[in-house]
Amino acid sequence: MIKNKQELEATLERIRYFQQQVEKLREVEANPHNYHLSAGGYLAEIDRMNLEVREYLSLHPSEIKGHAA
Repeated sequence: MIKNKQELEATLERIRYFQQQVEKLREVEANPHNYHLSAGGYLAEIDRMNLEVREYLSLHPSEIKGHAA
């Protein structure tokens, strides 16, 4: 779980990087099957990180300290 603004920014940066990787794959991979195999891991990780961002943003700052385990 994201615990502070610094971790939030790092996660958002990682999401942007993974999105750029998928964009590059779309440009260079001619075979749809290979594209799906290559992009799938990135897309799953983007989804996971977006859920973490959503969870962090859904909590008030006072709730984050008590919510982290």
